[in-house]
Amino acid sequence: MARPIDYAALADFRYEIRRFLNFSEGVARAARIEPQQHQALLAIRGLPAESEATIGALAERLQIKHHSAVELTGRLQARGWIRRTRSTADRREVLLDLTRRGERILENLSLSHRKELHMAGPRLIEALRSVIARGEVASSPRPPFLGGPRRGNKPQRRRGSR
Repeated sequence: MARPIDYAALADFRYEIRRFLNFSEGVARAARIEPQQHQALLAIRGLPAESEATIGALAERLQIKHHSAVELTGRLQARGWIRRTRSTADRREVLLDLTRRGERILENLSLSHRKELHMAGPRLIEALRSVIARGEVASSPRPPFLGGPRRGNKPQRRRGSR
């Protein structure tokens, strides 16, 4: 028999996530960068070592359409935060790399985020534990994608930052 749904635990967990995201968006805007641009810099820099930073990998990490990732990288390049280059192995593939300027803004934002996570982390963890303890996550179907390459996409190698 299915356990009753604890809506209060789920709502509290969503609230704690939203609080952190609100903080993140505010800090990004204060640094004169759009939240999605910050997420893109982090996604490019934070890819697993075996992955290569491509438009497709960025689209997957941000859960956006390929053409939206192309437009986003164009804006990032125009601000001087990333470089786009063609792959020597496959000229159709565009590789992404943070510039020194992009690295600096990401580092400053990441330091703020790490500090906030030290404060908000325990609340997030407790809210998640509460949901899990009540069986909400265990009884829910698994989402279709939790990371890594999508079906049909080849695994990517990561390109180091300069």
